[in-house]
Amino acid sequence: MATTKWSGAIQVAAVYVGTVVGAGFATGKEIVEFFTQYGPFGFFGILISGFLFIWLGTRMMVIASRINASSYKELNDYLFGKAISSVVTFIMMLIALGTTAVMLSGAGAVFEEQLGISKQLGVFATILLTFIVMLFGLKGLFSVNVVIVPMMLLFSLTTSAMILFDLEINNVSIVYPASLKSMLSPFAYVSFNLMMAQIVLVPLAGELQDEQTVQRGSALGGVLLLIILTSSHISLSSLPDLLQYDIPMAQVVKTSFISFYGLYIVIIYGEIFTSLIGGIFGLQRQLHSFFSIPNIVLLSILLLIIYVISLVDYSALLSFLYPLFGYISILFLLSLVFRKIP
Repeated sequence: MATTKWSGAIQVAAVYVGTVVGAGFATGKEIVEFFTQYGPFGFFGILISGFLFIWLGTRMMVIASRINASSYKELNDYLFGKAISSVVTFIMMLIALGTTAVMLSGAGAVFEEQLGISKQLGVFATILLTFIVMLFGLKGLFSVNVVIVPMMLLFSLTTSAMILFDLEINNVSIVYPASLKSMLSPFAYVSFNLMMAQIVLVPLAGELQDEQTVQRGSALGGVLLLIILTSSHISLSSLPDLLQYDIPMAQVVKTSFISFYGLYIVIIYGEIFTSLIGGIFGLQRQLHSFFSIPNIVLLSILLLIIYVISLVDYSALLSFLYPLFGYISILFLLSLVFRKIP
């Protein structure tokens, strides 16, 4: 019985990690923006983020489990009240549709830029793969993450260990000294990522209906995120002028581990894909609570909508929604801290 619970916990942890990481994480850009550019202060920010991922991720999933939430709107109802929750849920849905469309487009870009295959072909291949995985529901989500996340963890630890062993780590020039921005960055990073992750983690906790597995899995997921963030930070710190690169992690691999480059491309695609299927899983569960139509039809419509959005330039919409979403995510973080667990 205990073995089964730990097996379930490992699957939950894999989904947690796979949902938080994505295109920005895989390229290293997100880690540079929030942490590495601040040098030593960035490392302290990572420690704070790791603690928050463990504590608040567990808290969020336990609340979802206890209120038996089938979608993230039910958690928002509990945290914000039904009136405000409707607005929050609508904005979250728009952001989730936008970010999943970005992931789909990013998956196609990997095919085009790294394999020399048509971007549209890559997009359609990803849609087909997503459709197949989502037919298996929770089992499909678990299966993909249990394969990709250990690869990601192993790659991240190996590159950072080799850099430390070769003493190739450089003194990163701190672009900003200790400042309000560097101190707030871990809270901004965690609040945004947890707000997005709840789309997946809330229905996951509700479906499992096993609080001990949820607690172990979310805590383990937070620890793994801390490890991956730290090891990625070490690797990125070896790169001089790291702010000038759009894909800094690729530059690290090209500079020091060119033989790993093929594996790195697989991991980039895997990280994008885990975030994509996580977003679709959560959106499908949410839409199913609004519309009583068969899952396969709902999934087909959802994939079509995301594909269309991926073709449209919606940067102006996101530039308006993202700051608004940022403020809401801070409120979400505070609600998680102060709202009593039922």
